[in-house]
Amino acid sequence: MRTRIRVILHSLLLLVLVVQVSRPVCVDVPSETEAVVGNPMKLTCISCMKREEVSAETRVDWYYIPPDEGPIPIYLFDGHPRELEGPWQGRLVWNGSKDLQELSISILNVTMNDTGTYNCVVFRQFEFDSYSHSVTKTLVINLVVREEEIMMYVLLVFLTCWLLVEMVYCYRKISKSDEQAQDTAY
Repeated sequence: MRTRIRVILHSLLLLVLVVQVSRPVCVDVPSETEAVVGNPMKLTCISCMKREEVSAETRVDWYYIPPDEGPIPIYLFDGHPRELEGPWQGRLVWNGSKDLQELSISILNVTMNDTGTYNCVVFRQFEFDSYSHSVTKTLVINLVVREEEIMMYVLLVFLTCWLLVEMVYCYRKISKSDEQAQDTAY
């Protein structure tokens, strides 16, 4: 009887621990850094918060930093997403999550001019019972834009044709050797 009670208590304790520990997890995933001209590109910015920090006021500033120049603001989130004036206007889309742990944007119809450094600057203001705390996190993304690799497709077509020719050649050679084997058998 005591053993059974211990097993039940251990099971309940384990259940409580599992329920306590299992909660949504936020994972910092690095952004992709290569894009192809004409395609969309997601610039991933993730800023994880702890459970007790979920009620933070969040502001996100996205910047493009040209070589040897200062940052150019291109996107702002301060309660709602806003594109800013500039060469990206009309091509940026908010990809953030409702809980504001993912604060990503996407560039639609990527051009060669989109190559460069992007900064995602996240400012959070936390309000606790007895004090206020703020945190700023900057994520840097070095984006490289490439023309679509047409040579790769040409190479694939060439290799496929070569494989087909080789298969026909081998089939004929095998057929010829079978014919010779049958002729020598008679």
